[in-house]
Amino acid sequence: MQKRLILNPELLSVTLHRLCHQLIENHDTFEHTVLVGLQPRGALLLDLVATTLQQLTGITCTKGYLDATFYRDDFRRRETPSKAHQTKMDVVVEGKKVVLIDDVLYTGRSVRAAMDALLAFGRPDKVELLVLIDRKYARDLPLAPDYVGKAVNTLASQKVLVQLEKEKQNKVWLINEENDAA
Repeated sequence: MQKRLILNPELLSVTLHRLCHQLIENHDTFEHTVLVGLQPRGALLLDLVATTLQQLTGITCTKGYLDATFYRDDFRRRETPSKAHQTKMDVVVEGKKVVLIDDVLYTGRSVRAAMDALLAFGRPDKVELLVLIDRKYARDLPLAPDYVGKAVNTLASQKVLVQLEKEKQNKVWLINEENDAA
């Protein structure tokens, strides 16, 4: 297995600040905006975004955590079912602008499932997508993010590992799986 660092902690911090400035530009006071992190890793990114927005603007954004596991089209096809995470949506999104937040956009299936799950909390006026990493050339569905931290050209055999743990150790890696068969 070979790992290549895509975003080091400093560059990830700069990228996060850029994404937050784009959100501020488009949502101003966030009065009619709800930030929704897709469980599990999008929720970690949401917390970083919300903290950064608080530092930049002094505004506490309305946020929620959404688990779309049971809305996935491959839920019953997997040998080992995905572990369900907690949905925590203490807000109705009816008539609001919603920003879905996830770490990596790959095929688009998770985002489609999240949009289906989101409808249980009302019909939003608008839905936008913020991703830290956009894996290009791998979409199964015609989806495009509104806010992108970094676009990466990847092969199907490669994986993107986003480490969001402690602020100074946050990193993003591109992993090449080596084939043992020659």
